[in-house]
Amino acid sequence: MNHSKWIQVTSPSLRHYYISLKRKFHEHSKLQVSIPKNFKKYEDLRQLYNPHVPEYFNFARDVLDSWSEKEKNGHRPLNPALWWVNESGEEIKWSFQELGVQSKIVANILSEACDLQIGDRVLLILPRIPEWWFVNIACFRTGTILIPGTSQLTAKDILYRLQSSKAKCIVTDVSLASLVDAVASECEFLKAKLLVSDKKRLGWINIKEVSKSVSHEHTCVATKSSDPMTIFFTSGTTGSPKMTQHTHSSFGIGLEVNGRFWLDLTPEDVMWNTSDTGWAKSAWSSIFAPWIQGACVFVHQMPRFDSKTILETLSRFNITTFCSAPTAYRMLVQHDLNGYSFKSLKHCVSAGEPINPEVMACWKKKTGLDIYDGYGQTETVLICGTFKGMKIKPGSMGKPSPAYDVKIIDENGKPVPCEQEGDIAIRVKPTRPISLFSGYIDDPERALLCYRGDYYLTGDRGKMDKDGYIWFVGRSDDVILSSGYRIGPFEVENALIEHPSVAESAVVSSPDPVRGEVVKAYVVLTPEYKLHDPKLLTTELQNHVKKVTAPYKYPRKIEFVDQLPKTISGKIIRAKLRNKEWGKNSNHV
Repeated sequence: MNHSKWIQVTSPSLRHYYISLKRKFHEHSKLQVSIPKNFKKYEDLRQLYNPHVPEYFNFARDVLDSWSEKEKNGHRPLNPALWWVNESGEEIKWSFQELGVQSKIVANILSEACDLQIGDRVLLILPRIPEWWFVNIACFRTGTILIPGTSQLTAKDILYRLQSSKAKCIVTDVSLASLVDAVASECEFLKAKLLVSDKKRLGWINIKEVSKSVSHEHTCVATKSSDPMTIFFTSGTTGSPKMTQHTHSSFGIGLEVNGRFWLDLTPEDVMWNTSDTGWAKSAWSSIFAPWIQGACVFVHQMPRFDSKTILETLSRFNITTFCSAPTAYRMLVQHDLNGYSFKSLKHCVSAGEPINPEVMACWKKKTGLDIYDGYGQTETVLICGTFKGMKIKPGSMGKPSPAYDVKIIDENGKPVPCEQEGDIAIRVKPTRPISLFSGYIDDPERALLCYRGDYYLTGDRGKMDKDGYIWFVGRSDDVILSSGYRIGPFEVENALIEHPSVAESAVVSSPDPVRGEVVKAYVVLTPEYKLHDPKLLTTELQNHVKKVTAPYKYPRKIEFVDQLPKTISGKIIRAKLRNKEWGKNSNHV
């Protein structure tokens, strides 16, 4: 299962650490209070969230075309639907009406030039260029099943995805066309290759060229709410990526909870999500959540992550809502932000991996804005989050979203008392939530392992406090057992990042003849500390951790490294480091 990670608070010393951190958090506040626009308080959300799921539903027809009609009739503000910029200064805006035209052209290409039928699968691998959005909508219109992939995929990755999915069409650009050609002969189901380029390529249909002669009119197919709409390849800690399938309603209707409540968007807002186009987070926050609310999706092509570009973009454009991974925020707060002015920015959110409370405090000190954390998976919509108007507990992942009945359960599938650790789970009986994935394609056994009694298991461990906030312990396979103690890696990483020498860290278990296993930290140093004596710095960091959290959690082993292994989406691969410690092989596709 895909995952994000948060922390538990289990000991007096760690509670003391969070009390002091929260004091610091509020001392530096510039008192910008985020007042909800779509609700009054968290307690109202369950009553407000009452999604209707008709027998037939199509996001393009029922949502996007509906906003297009409102535009025509003057019932939507003069705000673009899609706003794209690049590093060269090029800037293009599309209304919902214009998006409709562009996507209908591509829909006709899929149906006619590619001869695709409803239910056929389309592998889409494009960077942040407008055609990525046009193809997404075109797949909705034609009832073809979209399979997004990151542009960082290798030939081996592409082959695996084409063969596993039995995709009949692939859409990409010149950067990956040669890789596709190298493996296409091994893909028996592939019959159409669409190229986004100004140049022709043998064996490929050029979208820009064919678009000139294709009709702008297209009738959206009738898709049922329960029909498959999209498939994401998601990596776990072991094994090859699995195909996680969503229906037209699970994301197309279910992600209302993200857009309306967590992001709190309206048609006046401009939403910028920096996620890679290959991941479910782009579906969450670059398509469904904002467009359900009629908001503008802002896109910066940004081929590579660049913190200065992000800061300049937030200053230059009237972006009201910003979403990025904790890794990005960690890099942003290392800059001197005094030279930037985020005049339009009102709401900052983060998801995808743990965000350190220290980073939240630093961002607020420098910008006056809180970061609202969210927790979810490729298999779900927002599971838990910190919503506007709620008290923010740094380190917590907030409270359950109204989309789910979230519980902490034991090994027998029974809810545990407050403050007790267990498995984070979503109730699926007697009523299965509409916003849960429909299954893992061609792997029913793996899907069955996700359930225990009346609950879907997220694969994460956590606990709920007396106020209903959920605190993350770790992935079930990340938790360290040392001398009878259970230690979550994130709490140790949180303590380490408080030290000025630590730019980044990853904590895993390491074999020990006496304790069975101990805590080991892989640490990336900040530039100022790279020349310090390693032995002295190791002792200093160990003592530091002992002071800010329970002493038994300190890393008995520390290894300084230049970089940490990460997935192509930027998440730390703890499994790779753990396998290195235990002498195992680790494969990630």
